[in-house]
Amino acid sequence: MVQIIDKKVHLEYPLGHHLHCMIAQVPNRLRRAEKGFAIVEPDRQWEMVRSVLDLVTAGEGNLKKLHFLMFPETHVPFARFDEMLAFIDGEFRPNSVTMFGVEHVSLKVYRQMLERFREDNAEAIELVDRDIDSGDVLEMPVNWCCIAVKEASGALRVFLEAKSHPFHGEEFLDKFHDLYRGRHFYLFRSRPSCFNFMVLICLDYLYRDLYRSNIRQIIDHANQLFFTTRQALDTLFVIQCNPKPEHRAYRDVLSGFYGEYLEDTPGVRETVTVFGNASDETRIEDAPEERGFGTSSVVISRNHRLARMDLSEFSTDDFGGAPVCRLRFGAGTRLYYFNLPLHHELDPRTSRVPLKVHAIMRWSRDGGWVKVTGDEMVTGFEIGQET
Repeated sequence: MVQIIDKKVHLEYPLGHHLHCMIAQVPNRLRRAEKGFAIVEPDRQWEMVRSVLDLVTAGEGNLKKLHFLMFPETHVPFARFDEMLAFIDGEFRPNSVTMFGVEHVSLKVYRQMLERFREDNAEAIELVDRDIDSGDVLEMPVNWCCIAVKEASGALRVFLEAKSHPFHGEEFLDKFHDLYRGRHFYLFRSRPSCFNFMVLICLDYLYRDLYRSNIRQIIDHANQLFFTTRQALDTLFVIQCNPKPEHRAYRDVLSGFYGEYLEDTPGVRETVTVFGNASDETRIEDAPEERGFGTSSVVISRNHRLARMDLSEFSTDDFGGAPVCRLRFGAGTRLYYFNLPLHHELDPRTSRVPLKVHAIMRWSRDGGWVKVTGDEMVTGFEIGQET
């Protein structure tokens, strides 16, 4: 059973003001390897990562306000892991969180990385060691992610998570080649701003069966947090490399997450769920090319107000009748920069929109990021309609 581990981090966010997030919807190119999947052109992929990091560091416009940066799962080459952390530590502004998936490694290497950052991952090490003690698992591949938190003091803290539920390409009849199943999630409780968030890897959001459910555990844990401290889970980030982001399983889980009527769920009632996917230029060995990636999204409760909109770069809907408002992005290689909504239920006395897209950037042929202008978007705006 996956355990949720509370971690206190020192992030001084402006009280009563929305926070800012950027999804780097960039392409992955993966092939099968002895240890799960490997990046086909690691240098080329790292150049894309660095271009985003450089953009954030430059901070043009209001990018200086960026608080959360998301990359897809299995995106950063393992050989560049130290360089990634060094760049964040040396160049990023305080009070920032960077979430990125890392190329698959063996459990032995993953355990070494946990040991290297033991101060922040001690509880996770205990859980992994139980698995290691129970069998010959050190060579199993691990799909993992890093949450790099640069605190208000400028100190960098490094948290690691392993994916707990594989997709079909990560499971084999030969158990030795199966993906290792992670045993923990972190719930980050930032002080003094009292902002609480979690990070999951793709299908970990959907892991549900008759006896165990990751999402059920998250709801119960958030409820306990609410009943004991009157705080809630503010944002749930889900990093993906997913060719089926529109699968009905996601809608089913979101319907239960935001629309449960048999019990009260105050711990997640106002949670903002952010899905950050890889772009439609992603290619994975054995995966048909016609199955598109992309369509990252932001989901909030239907009690929020979102005007119905249909543009070439994004649209809003209720995800096929779910009790939610969803901002759904396009499938191309893009950077999406937007604000995370504050607690803001529908109020007939105000016209304020809780969720706004600040900028969308596309990759240019010259090798840089340029803003998508309003003229480049084909509008289908419906005045007076709400999701």
